[in-house]
Amino acid sequence: MRTSQFLRAWGGILRGRTPILSIEITKECPLRCLGCYAYDAAHLGEAGRLRDMSDLKGQALVDGVLDLARRHRPVHVSIVGGEPLVRYRELNGLLPRLDALGIDVQLVTSAVRRIPHEWRGLRYFGLVVSIDGLQPEHDRRRAPATYDRILANIAGHRIIVHCTVTRQLLGRPDYLAEFTDFWSRRSETRKIWFSLYTPQQGDASEERLRPQDRVAVVEELARLREVFAKIELPEAVLRGYLHPPQSPADCIFAQTTTCVTADLRTRITPCQFGGQPVCSECGCMASAGFAALGKYRLGGLLPVSEIYSYSKRIGARVAAEA
Repeated sequence: MRTSQFLRAWGGILRGRTPILSIEITKECPLRCLGCYAYDAAHLGEAGRLRDMSDLKGQALVDGVLDLARRHRPVHVSIVGGEPLVRYRELNGLLPRLDALGIDVQLVTSAVRRIPHEWRGLRYFGLVVSIDGLQPEHDRRRAPATYDRILANIAGHRIIVHCTVTRQLLGRPDYLAEFTDFWSRRSETRKIWFSLYTPQQGDASEERLRPQDRVAVVEELARLREVFAKIELPEAVLRGYLHPPQSPADCIFAQTTTCVTADLRTRITPCQFGGQPVCSECGCMASAGFAALGKYRLGGLLPVSEIYSYSKRIGARVAAEA
């Protein structure tokens, strides 16, 4: 985060705002991925299922997102879905306007369709492509966003590869090493991120990591980042995967992020996962990173988390008096 962004973020907190905005810009997605939290029945709680929501299109979507940006004044916007590229025409008009405002934008996609070349010139734009393992496993899970299609659609772009580690990816030794080696060799890849699968309450799926799996994954990732320079996983984030915040109230990322679903009105709570996530098994990279930041002591004395809590209380009072 740039210094100017940090100051804007802190100022927003003191005014009762959240500096990060996450937007599900569409309910549509051509994929049917097992374990996708956005389409889980509990994701939106009493608001219903994502596929049943009303969503916006055309200029109404562009204006709606810009209105959210004006009201929340975020330093960072995460655009998710559904599949955001379903609305690529709207994004062609929206992304340059957010870029002109100096807002960092991260678009998370399956790369199921061609990514417009015009986006390469955006100064504050980041493209994150979700890839679920090596080609055989990924293609079964994510068709029609197959490896062949992804490689064609990301040509000429610089991307962040994001892989969520599930229990299925741990069945063969060196699987994560092979995955990392493949994507590290691609010229389009500038970073590789790993998150861990985060279950909902009552999840009994094969995706869910056991305690011993989490330890093994963290040890493996710690080894791999020494071999592959494109892995971006600080030591503090790896520790955070083993000791995540125990509730949304303890999660700085959840507290600093406003999550909105496809109607651009309904809030997603308690965090981007919605529903009832098992916080003690959270594998969110951002949550782990913010938790690590919160433990840092300024001058060796005062934890950043205490400064954040104090600033948030001031912001709540300011917002209540406004």
